[in-house]
Amino acid sequence: MIQIAPSLLSADFSQLGRNVEMLNNSTAAMMHIDVMDGVFVPNISFGFPVIKSIQKLARKPLDVHLMIVDPQRYVNQVRDCGAHIMNVHYEACPHLHRVVQQIKDAGMKAAVTLNPATPVEMLSDIITDLDMVLLMSVNPGFGGQKFIPHTINKLRRLKQLIATTGSNAIVEIDGGVNMETGAELAAEGADVLVAGSFVFSAPDPLKTISDLSNL
Repeated sequence: MIQIAPSLLSADFSQLGRNVEMLNNSTAAMMHIDVMDGVFVPNISFGFPVIKSIQKLARKPLDVHLMIVDPQRYVNQVRDCGAHIMNVHYEACPHLHRVVQQIKDAGMKAAVTLNPATPVEMLSDIITDLDMVLLMSVNPGFGGQKFIPHTINKLRRLKQLIATTGSNAIVEIDGGVNMETGAELAAEGADVLVAGSFVFSAPDPLKTISDLSNL
């Protein structure tokens, strides 16, 4: 069964508590939280006070995806928000190995995200240190974008890199996930699918999450 991580970026913020409770009662494996700074990506989402509020209600692990510059400045704050996974962008971390070690030393799982134009081979020297790799299948910054088909080939190459190096990293995909693209990604060995607008705009989000889980 593939793991589903609904993105709360697509939730109705006026009903955030209700949406978190819905995810608690779903088959979702974790909750995906997108933090945007308006610098690294052209949008601003929510910050640490909101994440702390989510954590108080959440009964699923929090996968905190930092789409920000200098994410290493906030390792302890992310930990203090109750994050299970801290996810940083390769493109935002010139000293990536150091950041990954900081995340692990803080007691979280370390994940690295690659933008659509960044080759998976850029992780070859650090892949064995990672708990998860997130492939962006859209350009980061906005929900509801169309899936980039090249992601399928990129996923194949990443799975090969993981197998060749003996890494234990799992693979997460974020962007444009629906039943069709989700099935393709599951067939190629994706471990976690992030789904935002597809879940929260569905007539029955609980059923949608369940259907995705069973791909």
